[in-house]
Amino acid sequence: MKVALGQFAVDRDWQNNVQTCVDLMQRAAEQHAHLLVLPEAVLARDNSDPGWGLHCAQPLDGPFVTQLLRASQGTTLTTVLTFLTPGSEHKALNALIAIRNGEIVARYDKLHLYDAFAMQESQRVIAGNEIPALLEIDGMKVGLMTCYDVRFPDLARRLACDGAEVLVLPAAWVRGPLKEHHWELLTTARALENTCYMVAVGECGPRNCANSLVIDPLGVAIVKAGEAPALLFAELAPERVRQAREALPVLENNRFAPPQLKA
Repeated sequence: MKVALGQFAVDRDWQNNVQTCVDLMQRAAEQHAHLLVLPEAVLARDNSDPGWGLHCAQPLDGPFVTQLLRASQGTTLTTVLTFLTPGSEHKALNALIAIRNGEIVARYDKLHLYDAFAMQESQRVIAGNEIPALLEIDGMKVGLMTCYDVRFPDLARRLACDGAEVLVLPAAWVRGPLKEHHWELLTTARALENTCYMVAVGECGPRNCANSLVIDPLGVAIVKAGEAPALLFAELAPERVRQAREALPVLENNRFAPPQLKA
């Protein structure tokens, strides 16, 4: 499976962001990618106004998603991204969607909200309550995660127990002391401990560190980006997953039951 990683800095204006997304989709499709992963919360961002994303939230049938669906028509490319969509109690949902050929083929509302390092995502966002179903792309089973989820091994393990061979992680990973180290360490750990590929895409810009990467099932980084906008490609092989799981059968040897959400 050929994957594309499109990292960019999210603009204050959603119209600019949708055009960036469409451009990356077109470029990925031209290179015959099967999967394009974009960053987290790509609808709109203003780093000087934490509430701006909530102010700009759009429903699934709003103009942002409608334009992306239109751009996806006629191709086999699956595009994964997250954006804020209106929820209840004057808050939003951080919704991950996968779109393909004019349709939304998967949705996952972020389970773990980023209430850490002096930030409070829960002030503006409602946590999801469902483990996402796997998505099949080019014969490989793909599990969906969002940013802060990577710090919680249970979700990645549950997806692997469900059969995931690839984990995708749109993110807006905030800069800070050791944060780039955390990003690489955590994405590598989730791939290695579950013998899955990890495709993690970060947002660029003054607040976030970008550094998108693909980690293979034995913890090897096969492609990495820096801090600037980029579109990278990598090939994921089902044979590599099978070889890793034969050599390192941690899922088979595991004596714990698959993780469950708290009631």
